[in-house]
Amino acid sequence: MTKVVLVTGASRGIGRATALLLARQGYAVGVNYLKDEAAAAQVVAEIEAMGGRALALRADVADENQVVAMFNALDVGLGPISALVNNAGILCQQTGIEQLTAERINKVLSTNVTGYFLCCRETVKRMAQRHGGQGGAIVNVSSAAARLGAPGEYIDYAASKGAVDTLTTGLALEVAAQGIRVNAVRPGLIYTEMHASGGEPGRVDRVKSSLPMQRGGTPEEVAEIIVWLLSDAASYVTGSFIEAAGGR
Repeated sequence: MTKVVLVTGASRGIGRATALLLARQGYAVGVNYLKDEAAAAQVVAEIEAMGGRALALRADVADENQVVAMFNALDVGLGPISALVNNAGILCQQTGIEQLTAERINKVLSTNVTGYFLCCRETVKRMAQRHGGQGGAIVNVSSAAARLGAPGEYIDYAASKGAVDTLTTGLALEVAAQGIRVNAVRPGLIYTEMHASGGEPGRVDRVKSSLPMQRGGTPEEVAEIIVWLLSDAASYVTGSFIEAAGGR
C-alpha cells in the first residue's frame, strides 16, 4: 500500500525539496501551499513526471476550517495519511523587540504554532490506532533559532519555534502508544527564499563564515533528515531533535 504524506509549505524551499524526495521514495504527496499556485503545480508536475502521485492543496494552516478541508481533500484524493511534515512557516522583517506589534506577533504565532497544532490534530485523528488508524510519523520543522533566540532580528519567530519544540516533546509522549512517532529537525542557515521575507536575501552568505562548517546548508540536506525520520529506519526514534545547523 502506498504511503501518503502531507507536506505543508511544499511549494518552495525545504518543503519543496522534501516533497520531491519523498515522492522518489514512493510516497503519494499532498503538496500544501498558500499563495503560489504555479509553484505548487510545478512540484506536482515533477512528481507525476517521475511516475508518482501528488495533489496540490491550497490552505492557510492558521485557519482551522481550511486545515480541516485540506485533510478531507487529502483523504479523498490520495487516501489515508501515514506521514506529516509540518513545514509551513512565516518570517517577518528583521527588527528588535521595540518595533514588534501585537498584530505581527499574532500573525507569526498563528501560522508557526497554531498551524502546526491543527495539522497534528487532524493527523492524529486519522493515524491513532484507537481510531482504527495504522499509526505513522510526524516531523515538525523547527529552527536553530529556538535555541539561539534570533536577538535583534526575529525573536518572535524564534519563540514560535520554541513552541514547536515543546509541541514535539509533548505530542511524542502523548501518542507514542498509538503507533505515532513525532520528531523535529532544527535547520540553521539554509539557502531558501525565507530570508528575503526578513529583508535580507543574502543573509546566509553574510554570516556563513561564523559557522563551524563555514557554509550555509541546502534544502535538500534538510530534506534527507526529514525523510529518514519518517522512514522505518527511524522506527525507534520519537521525541527527538536533529540539528541541521552546520555545527552552530
